[in-house]
Amino acid sequence: MKVLLLGGTGEARELAAVLAASGVEVVSSLAGRTADARVPVGEVRVGGFGGVGGLVDWLRQHPVEVVIDATHPFAATMTAHAVAATREVGVPLLVLRRPGWAAESDDNWHWVDTASVAAELLPRIGTRVFLTIGRQGLEVFAGTGLWALARCVDPPEPRPTWCTLVLARGPFTLADEETILRDHGIDVLVTKDSGGPATAAKLTAARRLAIPVILIRRPPLPAEAEVVETVAEAAQWVIRASHSPST
Repeated sequence: MKVLLLGGTGEARELAAVLAASGVEVVSSLAGRTADARVPVGEVRVGGFGGVGGLVDWLRQHPVEVVIDATHPFAATMTAHAVAATREVGVPLLVLRRPGWAAESDDNWHWVDTASVAAELLPRIGTRVFLTIGRQGLEVFAGTGLWALARCVDPPEPRPTWCTLVLARGPFTLADEETILRDHGIDVLVTKDSGGPATAAKLTAARRLAIPVILIRRPPLPAEAEVVETVAEAAQWVIRASHSPST
């Protein structure tokens, strides 16, 4: 059996290893936006497909039995393209999405739908902001007039001059996150609802230091998408698909 795995996440790398160990041929596709990205086991392709049409062409030229979208929860465009392309080609699609975060009773969280709304809300919440939303969409915070610390894996282009930039790749420990919040006098954290334990330490640190958090909601998944939340569920889905007469 051959699987196209749209990856770039920790879950995608874990799933690629599990499937490969089970004898499944996996082609992992990475967007190529992150320098020195962690590479999964098996065959890897890097770069976009060129929209829905490009993905359709690739699937016709490189037949696979199933496609798994294990991209980042905020990679809405790629997910929409995967849904449309697999529907046109007639290949089963599964979306693997880790669960989002849930507030605890003592959290001071403010949910918003977009980064722009987060930027509008910020001046009413704090004065020294820690931005952990990645490099895309960072510029909408330039006009807030607040002191800002932005953490990214790779530097934005052009490099911003309105904020202090920290280039670092997680995961970060609770001690790491408490230190950065204290050392910079942060009084509000802005992040995306990426979910999962790998980047949750900043939320725990904010909770312990009584720092409010602005969380950007995930874009909704296409209604027709079949979705699972764990690598184990995705692996079982592939095994079932491998025994299905239609694949």
